[in-house]
Amino acid sequence: MTKRDLVLAALAPAGGKPHSPVQVQKLLFLLDREAADLVGGPYFDFQPYDYGPFDKRVYSVLEGLDVAELVTIRSDGWKRSYALTPAGQRKGEQLLEQLPAQAKRYIRRASAFVRELNFIELVSAIYQQYPEMRQNSVIRSS
Repeated sequence: MTKRDLVLAALAPAGGKPHSPVQVQKLLFLLDREAADLVGGPYFDFQPYDYGPFDKRVYSVLEGLDVAELVTIRSDGWKRSYALTPAGQRKGEQLLEQLPAQAKRYIRRASAFVRELNFIELVSAIYQQYPEMRQNSVIRSS
């Protein structure tokens, strides 16, 4: 599995619904931290940043997938979102299905988790579980 494959598989459970930058960063962080052995990772190098774990290479992968027409990147002023295209959704589902059952379950749970919380709730939940990722935070209480 490549970084691109992991991103496609990770976004697939959303069924084409968009992810915010914080959602996609935290989803891939959780996969690298909690399921790396199940998916052949870790794939990224997450470091503490303004809003918790961050790796700018996540955006490079998403931009490459956008060029390949597997991801759509939408920008509305300062607000950005990332969603699988229909072709990306098919590819993501295929990649997800190739993974061991435990990995599929974890990815689906992690996907639902990051999408059900608002920005502050998600960042706070990550800080609670991974306090070392709060180190450079601009959020002082959570």
